[in-house]
Amino acid sequence: MRVSSSWRWQLSRAMRLALCWCRLCRPQKRGRGWGFKPWVSGRSLELWSYSKLLLRSLYFNSLSNADTLLDCAFEPVYWIVDNVTRWFGVVFVCLVVLLTTSVVVIIYLFVLPTILRTYPLPWVVWHLCCGHWLLLMVVFHYYKATTTSPGHPPKDKVHIPTVSMCKKCITPKPPRTHHCSICNTCVLKMDHHCPWLNNCVGHFNHRYFLSFCLYMTLGCIYCSSSSKELFLEAYSAIERYYQTPPPPDAVQETTAYKSIIFLWVLTSSVAVALGGLTLWHIILISRGESSVERHINKKEIARLREKGKVFKNPYHHGTINNWKLLLGVEKRSHWFTRVLLPSSHLPNGNGIMWDCTFTRRDPMAI
Repeated sequence: MRVSSSWRWQLSRAMRLALCWCRLCRPQKRGRGWGFKPWVSGRSLELWSYSKLLLRSLYFNSLSNADTLLDCAFEPVYWIVDNVTRWFGVVFVCLVVLLTTSVVVIIYLFVLPTILRTYPLPWVVWHLCCGHWLLLMVVFHYYKATTTSPGHPPKDKVHIPTVSMCKKCITPKPPRTHHCSICNTCVLKMDHHCPWLNNCVGHFNHRYFLSFCLYMTLGCIYCSSSSKELFLEAYSAIERYYQTPPPPDAVQETTAYKSIIFLWVLTSSVAVALGGLTLWHIILISRGESSVERHINKKEIARLREKGKVFKNPYHHGTINNWKLLLGVEKRSHWFTRVLLPSSHLPNGNGIMWDCTFTRRDPMAI
């Protein structure tokens, strides 16, 4: 079917089709009088078929299919979700800052004085060093994860290795690059869009995101375990408070008890939830996959299994090497200076060209 971009041609064509449709609806002449054939006759079926043809001709596209029509139908829903997520990202970041600050304040006001007053000197030094080290790592990596760009493919360079074209950006997509509908741009080695960072997790901030999740989980476990005895004491005191008559506790003591309970419940809940997410990302990194690639590879594994073939991930270099590539570890001292201490070093590579574990002679299905 011939397609024209002129709106006048489209309008005249629609009018011609509508005119033909009206002619089909015109009553037929029978003998000396006018009459209509029964509605169940072949004329009605012909009219119904022509009506469907008329409707389809208005939106015909040789590349359209059921998936395309479904995407078009849900496009308003996608737009609402993307914009709401983008707006809520700021709220989630403020919530993370607020909750983290509240935990730090409670520790400095109620937990740390108890440690300094009752614990022996070696344990006091341990808590001061470990607690402040975890706090430093959490704050540093969260700031870097939220403010560092994940990386985007260059739009002014044409001669770059690409595997496909982005139908949203209408630009070439390098390997491991995917389009983020919330950020409305393509992201290099995109893992996912994190609303708690209000940012995409990609090639240049993947290490910051994982380090934040890991150190935040460790920090929550540390706070929960350190305040366990205080939590049990505070819980018993709150139970006595609701007895009749209530004990004559001071307002400051009651506030301290409630703060300790809030601290323990919050850190324990975050440790469980964030610990599960961190464990999942550790598994993905050990396999050389991102969250997006995990879904793609899973479908590819099932497709090749039906053909009797085995899928091989081209970006899997072994568990240890995968971690070295992500963390930027090039020598032994980097495990201390780049992993256990704050470091702003860039990841290996530019996110556009990737070293693959197979060659052209390897029996890998593409």
